[in-house]
Amino acid sequence: MFRSPGAIAFQVGPLTIRWYGILMAAAILVGFWLADREAKREGINPDKLLNAGQWAVIAGLIGARLYEVVFNWDYYGRHLSKIPAVWEGGLAIHGGLILGILVGLWVGRREGLPILRCLDVVAPSLAIGQAIGRWGNFFNEEAFGTPTSLPWKLYVSAQNRPLPFASSEYFHPTFLYESLWDLGVFVALIALRRRLVGRSGAVFFVYIGLYSVGRFLIESIRLDSFWLGPFRVPQLASVAGVGLAVAGLLYLRSHRRVAA
Repeated sequence: MFRSPGAIAFQVGPLTIRWYGILMAAAILVGFWLADREAKREGINPDKLLNAGQWAVIAGLIGARLYEVVFNWDYYGRHLSKIPAVWEGGLAIHGGLILGILVGLWVGRREGLPILRCLDVVAPSLAIGQAIGRWGNFFNEEAFGTPTSLPWKLYVSAQNRPLPFASSEYFHPTFLYESLWDLGVFVALIALRRRLVGRSGAVFFVYIGLYSVGRFLIESIRLDSFWLGPFRVPQLASVAGVGLAVAGLLYLRSHRRVAA
């Protein structure tokens, strides 16, 4: 059984340090370290890649928050002061990926970086960063699934339970499912990169596809999904992600044949 120790890690005078922020910072630092290492191995200028990565992270955080706010406007529209309160959680990864990658591509192109090779370099960093960052949901008691009695069930405090499940105490730890899936994606990408030598962009598109498949499946039992009519928005985004991955891999394959 999992039980969160609470969102606050420690306090220094008026300064409150929260686990969510610690986990997000750790995810970013590990991702940057790995990308720097991979860039040097691939002969890519690590300083230019780091510059693009920094802007991508800033844009990603903004995109993740905007995505969360837009699809939860019924709440944030009534509590405007909560919009900048990212330390309380509420960063939607799809929004972060979309805006972060777009801004990173724009900065990378201005820096003269080889875009597809750089995407392959950062793909494992994205996967391991997501695996680490998901534990922020654990400390905030959020992003959990339907009630369960499984041995690895997650205890959720009464104030954080959805009203329809107020009488339930234990829920699926979907944050854990996604963290483990992302860790598996990371391992797969590291193993595949040697087999995909010479196919720039393939590792990145495999990452998009694998992540989207896992997210689609896990989302089906989450209780905090954004809805668009009868559809869960993250599942729609995941379907789009799989489509993008397949299209990208087919494009790379056809382009490789033409070049040959």
